[in-house]
Amino acid sequence: MLELVAGEPESMVSVDNLLKLLTEADTELGSLRELVDEAFALIKSQCQREGKLDAGLLDDRQLVSFELAFCVAEISAARAFNSYALQLGQSEITSQISLSFSAEIIQTVLQRLISRSVDIGRDRNHLLDFYARPIVKLLLDTYLASESLASIGQEITEKNLQRLPSNLDEEKELMRETFFRFANDVVMPLAEDIHREDQDIPDNILRPAAALGCFGTCIPERFGGLQPDDRADSLGMIVVTEELSRGSLGAAGSLITRPEIAARSLLSGGTEAQQQKWLPKLAAGELLCAISITEPNTGSDVAAVSLKATPTAGGWLLNGSKTWCTFAGRSELIVVLARTNPDRSLGHKGLSLFILEKPAYSGHSFKHQQEQGGGSLSGKAIATLGYRGMHSYDLFFEDYFLPAENLVGEEQGEGKGFYYTMAGFAGGRIQTAARATGVMQAAFESALSYAKQRQVFGKAVSDYQFTQAKLTRMLATLTAARQFSYAVAELMDAGAGQMEASLVKLFACRAAEWLSREAMQIHGGMGYAEETTVSRLFVDARVLSIFEGAEEVLAIKVIARELIERA
Repeated sequence: MLELVAGEPESMVSVDNLLKLLTEADTELGSLRELVDEAFALIKSQCQREGKLDAGLLDDRQLVSFELAFCVAEISAARAFNSYALQLGQSEITSQISLSFSAEIIQTVLQRLISRSVDIGRDRNHLLDFYARPIVKLLLDTYLASESLASIGQEITEKNLQRLPSNLDEEKELMRETFFRFANDVVMPLAEDIHREDQDIPDNILRPAAALGCFGTCIPERFGGLQPDDRADSLGMIVVTEELSRGSLGAAGSLITRPEIAARSLLSGGTEAQQQKWLPKLAAGELLCAISITEPNTGSDVAAVSLKATPTAGGWLLNGSKTWCTFAGRSELIVVLARTNPDRSLGHKGLSLFILEKPAYSGHSFKHQQEQGGGSLSGKAIATLGYRGMHSYDLFFEDYFLPAENLVGEEQGEGKGFYYTMAGFAGGRIQTAARATGVMQAAFESALSYAKQRQVFGKAVSDYQFTQAKLTRMLATLTAARQFSYAVAELMDAGAGQMEASLVKLFACRAAEWLSREAMQIHGGMGYAEETTVSRLFVDARVLSIFEGAEEVLAIKVIARELIERA
């Protein structure tokens, strides 16, 4: 083990020793993960009936499942940060910030486990013994010390360190810089008016975004997109999304989400004819897209969808309602999940996915009346705290006709809509993590700038220890989310990472709420004023833990359930 006296200034530690310490910190994080996995194994043993997991017994353990899911997400984020710091090698400040984050996560996870010691079958004293492990004690005593956090924060301020060094290759870095400039030059000048006046996203954002290939980041080149035909490349989508979200979540950051979900669904289950018909238009931005899954009484319970799709001559009739369909008015294409088999006992096996085409409408409400048959689709925007620009709609279907060829997969796709939807959602979740990172980046930049400029009691806000420690923790959390999303992108491109996409979404979205709040606090009273950008970032961040899988459902029903099954 690396020898270092607790409290010794980091400046006295060589870069090589910092790298050794990163490796040892990662080992301790791995040990914590083993404790968590053992806890999941215990829950599995407690929740089985006749050799199968019992949903009722699992529901009796929701609190501990939620905490354990967050433990896994936090540990995974810290390990992704450490891996990145080790990859950079000689970046001293990156190593220091990564070590401070590892220390904080070890502390946080231990507190979570101690609070649930009875639930996980652990003696509290055994968990407390973890604090006495030499490397854990060193990390907590040194890298969580006030002096250490403040010293790093002072360096962040002096160097105006808005982000840590990039580990992207030349192609991805060029992509990032391109959309960074687009966010600065095109999105940000319009973002505040769009938010405060609850406007539609204007064409002078949509047109240049399309010209840059924004809508094609998740679509293969053979269909006019930016994805290589011979391999998956999720990282480009992550990089672009982050920079767009830095400009504005509602005005730009979510533009990719809906074509991402639609494209993955079509690539998963669509026929060649369907892919050729819609994917090139999605990639070019000729068709803007919305996703309609959620219903008033179902929320995250996708299997309970009840919108009826009834067979009729030449196709299907849709009847019922949907809610929280973002961008429904302006979109010319809506992906709709509906129940094609009325037998509710079939659950998700009775669901199918449809492609609905309609005219684009501006404003906060619309009604589309079909010329033949008299069917209609109407929508009304839901008033929201933030995330304005795209607008989320309640939708009402009345005998709305869809041709048979608009059923994804056509005859072979009937009853498979749930699976096609889930294929799209995995991409949507990692993309949401990137959106959260972009919001965090914007909030951090605002906080750092304001802290340097604002004078309080005769000196800059950034000169106070408390602010310096905040800035250190903010940059650490932001970087962890970014590197975690990069790591998950690699997993997904290798054909894995479905559960990890949920993990990074869980971590990054909660982190965005915290970081945007801290940015508001640094602004003081001005942070609460609508004229200050950070107030928009705060209300925008709040939605991230709700959509693409609400935090509680994601943690308990997706992450914890899968980890219990694996145990």
